[in-house]
Amino acid sequence: MRLLEYLLVRFPEYKKTKLKQFLKYGSVTVNGVAQTAYDHALCPGDRVDLLDRLSALREGLKSQLSFSIVYEDDWVVVVDKPPGLLTMGSEKEKKRTLYYELTAYVRSQTKEGRGRVFIVHRLDREASGLVVFAKRESAKRALQDNWRDAVKKYYAVVEGVPKKRSAVIESYLAEDEFRRVYSANEHSRGAKHARTRYEVLRAGGSYALLDVTLLTGRKNQIRVHLSDLGCPIAGDEKYGGRTNTAGRLLLHAYFLSFNHPETGEIKTFKTALPAPFTKLV
Repeated sequence: MRLLEYLLVRFPEYKKTKLKQFLKYGSVTVNGVAQTAYDHALCPGDRVDLLDRLSALREGLKSQLSFSIVYEDDWVVVVDKPPGLLTMGSEKEKKRTLYYELTAYVRSQTKEGRGRVFIVHRLDREASGLVVFAKRESAKRALQDNWRDAVKKYYAVVEGVPKKRSAVIESYLAEDEFRRVYSANEHSRGAKHARTRYEVLRAGGSYALLDVTLLTGRKNQIRVHLSDLGCPIAGDEKYGGRTNTAGRLLLHAYFLSFNHPETGEIKTFKTALPAPFTKLV
């Protein structure tokens, strides 16, 4: 008898796709040795065990994620997104996204293979850093209803050094037909008010490291405002950046604080300054 056939008989509570996942991530042993081949031929007397079941599968999937999970409970999950990964799918890319990978991970936690994650906010594909997803629709609504009170801070390495050590940049942002965001007249079609606070942490040579706080949450807001300031983010060719020695956009969401959607407790998360940022400043 083939191993997968045996598992289907022995563990009828699991679907075929779930058992294949168990095999893939080493949760099935034959005579004490992990076996991943679903067509492995069993012999009389072989001992087959399904070890740790869902917990083993969850850890196996977790190790395969292209990002790290910073925090998780029954309501929310906070991840550290690498640069180059979409938050959610686009017309050209459906699978290599935070949403797709996280959904697969959450579904691995139930026997039925069910479960969802809900997008609360987004982070530009080129940027990196903290992103929170809800694991229940009610949690998503609660987070989004209070998102204005959430604290969102970023590290940004910019070309040049701002004249003011700290300031608030304010404008109305609109989007053109090519999906490029720009500062416009407040009466322009679709224009939304945007405010960004920055502080220069250090400066060296032709670059400066800024601590940036989002006071509103508009698409590409930080990138546009720093470009308007005359100090575009390094690696941001779209908004005026002229250098790209790190091979990426030097914008990182390092700090996130919000009220937990169920308990109301203030949850705060912080990540370290990425290595590419320190090389320039």
